Amino acid sequence: MTHHSNMIQGPHQGQPVLHEGEPLEHAKAAMVMLHGRGASARDILEMVPELNQPGFAYLAPQAAGNTWYPKSFLAPIVSNEPALSSALLSIESIIAQLREVAIPLERTIILGFSQGACLSLEFVARNAEHYGGVVGLSGGLIGPDGTPRDYTGSLEGTPVFLGCSDKDPHVPKERVEFTAAIMQKLGGNVTLKLYPNLAHTVNPDEIRTIRTMMVALTTGH
Repeated sequence: MTHHSNMIQGPHQGQPVLHEGEPLEHAKAAMVMLHGRGASARDILEMVPELNQPGFAYLAPQAAGNTWYPKSFLAPIVSNEPALSSALLSIESIIAQLREVAIPLERTIILGFSQGACLSLEFVARNAEHYGGVVGLSGGLIGPDGTPRDYTGSLEGTPVFLGCSDKDPHVPKERVEFTAAIMQKLGGNVTLKLYPNLAHTVNPDEIRTIRTMMVALTTGH
């Protein structure tokens, strides 16, 4: 992972990171949670009581102006800069913070919803390593069709879960399927679920799937 945080001062640097669950020095595992457009770190943390897993620290960075990048995730990447690079950097700095308290990547789940899911998936593809888990809820890789996807690295050993409505108004199901294929190509252990006629929201089946992923990290099953 490249460390150039001191060179980029984008809109999201210096924004707060909210923390729930175990104190970092006692946590067995961590979940980085990325909120959607127009929402907040506080909003995504509302999932924590539903996930209800002991041993986890939950870290949710706050986007400046509640938006990680200005345009659609399907717009040309350059039109979402410099906000996109700044947003990716905020994930990187949380991972660096976890490393300092000896929570390794393989016990860290990166989870995002909507715009936060797009951001999480793009981050993980660009920094493919063995994560404890990757969860993209109602999102997909960033950039228009035909964007070069010459990601390097390996997700070997990483469970990846993609959940979305088959008729999501913001996220074409083709992009979710394409994202699943790329994650698989990178060596991820991918589960894709398209839920018929659901709204743009997190559903109970997704929560159950995430909990299973979490239990595996704290109990070793």
